[in-house]
Amino acid sequence: MAERTAAAPGGAVVDGQALDEVVRFTSDLIRIDTTNRGGGDGNERAAAEYVAERLAEAGIEPAVLEKAPGRTNVVARIPGTDPAADAMLVHGHLDVVPAQADDWTVHPFSGEVRDGVVWGRGAIDMKNMDAMVLACVRAWARSGQRPPRDIVLAFTADEEDSAAYGSGFLAAEHADLFEGCTEGISESGAYTIHTDNGLRLYPVAAGERGTAWLELTAEGRAGHGSKINHENAVVHLAAAVARIGEHRWPLRLTATVRAALTELAALYGVPADLDDADALLDRLGTAAAFVRPTVRNSANPTMLQAGYKVNVIPGTATGYVDGRILPGGQDEFTATMDQLTGPHVRWDYHHREVPLEAPVDSASFAAMREAVEHFDPGAHVVPFCMSGGTDAKQFSRLGITGYGFSPLRLPPGFDYQALFHGVDEHVPVDALHFGVRVLDRFLRGAAGEETA
Repeated sequence: MAERTAAAPGGAVVDGQALDEVVRFTSDLIRIDTTNRGGGDGNERAAAEYVAERLAEAGIEPAVLEKAPGRTNVVARIPGTDPAADAMLVHGHLDVVPAQADDWTVHPFSGEVRDGVVWGRGAIDMKNMDAMVLACVRAWARSGQRPPRDIVLAFTADEEDSAAYGSGFLAAEHADLFEGCTEGISESGAYTIHTDNGLRLYPVAAGERGTAWLELTAEGRAGHGSKINHENAVVHLAAAVARIGEHRWPLRLTATVRAALTELAALYGVPADLDDADALLDRLGTAAAFVRPTVRNSANPTMLQAGYKVNVIPGTATGYVDGRILPGGQDEFTATMDQLTGPHVRWDYHHREVPLEAPVDSASFAAMREAVEHFDPGAHVVPFCMSGGTDAKQFSRLGITGYGFSPLRLPPGFDYQALFHGVDEHVPVDALHFGVRVLDRFLRGAAGEETA
């Protein structure tokens, strides 16, 4: 177990209470079942009330907001010392994806703390980050410390579906709560990757592929299953789905991905040949895994619906595709889907969100790098683009540039990505302690000051 006291700069203390609280808050939030089954079926109210109470105890006034009963969000602002400075948004979602208890070795909503590990749905995605933020800002309140700029906290509903009840609702109907925010941080970044050549990497997200969930519809001639039918909607749909599934998308390197490949090539001591990115990725060993999904657009068929009886040819058949689009890749995606679906299948967006890209040469990215590497000397922070998406998409409508930064120092062999929506989700206690310290240092702009 990591040591439980750490004096932070400027008189703030990430103390034993903060380190105890981050573990307790993670466990408590996991025990509150906030399963989001999609289509409006979810309830985050109990978790939101828990967060609001923890903030209020620290003298931080929370706004509790709902678009529909039970779909609850919490927003609060912590004033900074410089009223003229741009504000920063720190956001985390309260909902989780479903979990089948029979598949788990520990009950997914137990929040059990055992052998230095917190277990349960949301331990990684992302009640751990919610807890780290709470523990951090409560430590500020106890010590009388303030960040240099306003920090706006948002704990959201519905991220695991459309975000219509969460960040989408907040951005559309409560934009005033985010006044002055120019940048934001949230999930899926600054976690340890132990590479095959002995490096410790911490990828920080500076981009997200756009979401393009598609509905495919094939129409044909209904008829008896015993008769030849060359206008069979099922056949038309199946052919289109097969073409989509087999398509090899061309390389498309965004600025974020180029920066990632350039830094990784230097760390591996290989030429940064961006003109042949596939060959370069092959030379980057285990480090290639978090970059490879983001060098192309993608489209994966996921659902098929057709027919109602084995001897009846249906008149229509429907399929669904999970498409993801890199910044600048929209025209290519549209033209390719028109070609792959062919003349007998039409397609439309079932759900759509924009791709994002954030600068990797910004002062904030440099401060994130410094904070991580301060607490893990010898580590290497590198930029990357997320293959999926987060609430940063909705907040981008308010002009907020988003980064993925929820720091965790993880042991070798810990498969962080596999635990997202996976079985036996868990997080080490030491990783939570590390995260609180890093968040404190970054959010208070403490680079260059001494920290125990």
